[in-house]
Amino acid sequence: MNPWWPLAMVWLGAALAMSAGWRWQRRRENAGIVDAIWAAGVGGGAVLLAALGDGAMLPRVVLALLGGVWGLRLARHLWRRVRDEEEDGRYRHLRAHWQGHQGKFWLFFQFQAALVVLFALPFAAVARNPVGEATLWSALGVAIWLLSVTGETIADRQLARFRADPGNRGRTCRAGLWRYSRHPNYFFEWTHWFAYVALAVGSPWAWLAWSGPVVMYVFLRWISGVPYTEAQALRTRGDDYAAYQRSTPMLIPWFPRNDAHDKRTAP
Repeated sequence: MNPWWPLAMVWLGAALAMSAGWRWQRRRENAGIVDAIWAAGVGGGAVLLAALGDGAMLPRVVLALLGGVWGLRLARHLWRRVRDEEEDGRYRHLRAHWQGHQGKFWLFFQFQAALVVLFALPFAAVARNPVGEATLWSALGVAIWLLSVTGETIADRQLARFRADPGNRGRTCRAGLWRYSRHPNYFFEWTHWFAYVALAVGSPWAWLAWSGPVVMYVFLRWISGVPYTEAQALRTRGDDYAAYQRSTPMLIPWFPRNDAHDKRTAP
């Protein structure tokens, strides 16, 4: 099989899923479903590419397990937010800007389907790895994955607990990992992609695995992650979030600069 055909199959499945998601958001006016479908699509892409890859069995099994579990965890987490909460402020802002134009929303959902393929490229590299035994690189990849997914899970749960308390409405979470980074979930999401760089060592497409951390950083830092999230936070939390920006590193965790402010406002 042409090694590019599995990527075409990933795109087709993602496009169909995003079309169904677009219909769902049209009925419920909640475009947040796009994030859950994206995560499920990328995770499903890892499993599909592992099944159809022409590499050795061991890296393909590891890829299916790690990529599939990562996608399932993130998709479940995002789905619960979509199911239990009103539409995310970023998408409400987009809905108002587009005046509810459903054609633009459909194109937006299909753009996300294309991004599923873009983020599946590292999986294609791992799926072609001919190295059939465990190596230091594969062990490093698993270690990076475990640390990153654990860190992202902890950050997500800390934020969920904070948001579940009605007394924290209008306040900024500074609990746990959120004390050291304004976006610890994004940080660990980014580092997670280095796992596939390590797992792809030995593959003829090993260079392609670098697209994961590079593209993810670009999106998180400048396109769809930090800019949109922080713009919405400033709209809803104003001065409190501005103070958080001044005191807390944006992405890479480090000690806050304004310890006194953190102690006064921490939950």
